[in-house]
Amino acid sequence: MAASKSKETAKREADRVSSGIPGLDKLIGGGYIVNDIYLVTGGTGTGKTLFCCQFLWEGLQKGEKSIFFSLEELPDDVLHDAAVFGWDFQKYISSGMFSIEYQDPFEMVDIASMVREKIQKFGAKRIVIDSTSIFGMVFEKEHELRKSLYNLIKQLKGIDCVVLMTAEVVEGSKGLSRYGVEEFVVDGVITLASTNVGGEFFLNLQVKKMRRTPHEKGLYPYEISTKGIEILSSK
Repeated sequence: MAASKSKETAKREADRVSSGIPGLDKLIGGGYIVNDIYLVTGGTGTGKTLFCCQFLWEGLQKGEKSIFFSLEELPDDVLHDAAVFGWDFQKYISSGMFSIEYQDPFEMVDIASMVREKIQKFGAKRIVIDSTSIFGMVFEKEHELRKSLYNLIKQLKGIDCVVLMTAEVVEGSKGLSRYGVEEFVVDGVITLASTNVGGEFFLNLQVKKMRRTPHEKGLYPYEISTKGIEILSSK
């Protein structure tokens, strides 16, 4: 039985999905693991949504169906922002390979079941949920908010895809997310940070957590150009 489990684990770890971010895959053991959920967290302006769109665009180039669940931006805004980087998501919407699902946070009832059902029906392999920070607008009581986030993440486990979720970090906070629950349930956490040095801003990425994966733990500078996000140096 132990040998069988070992083979299953080895197969799982070998089944990697490219991040779409130049320089990142080598930091996380070759890419994301299928069926795992990752949190992309950081302050305003660090490129969290861009990071996720780049991941979806990479999948579309490989023929993988993808869904962007937006709890903040309207679909037209997402399409417009992506077009700035040369990513024509509309073309893939028309071909049935891509979908943007906007959910008004004030109309959320059972978002976990809705998300899971749409993913399975669409047959998506890459999923983005942007952003979990919006949950604070809906749930007044902290225990209800945490319960809803926990249920959403649990519902997404084991549906044969890779999920990226974004979370806003309050400026000055030492936490990894606004509510302090997401990072403990997800399989991996990648932080994006902006540092002010002498009036000049520098962007740095760090892999804070990555289950079942030996990963680099240092700070890696990245830039945002007309082509998207790129890690400037990696070991």
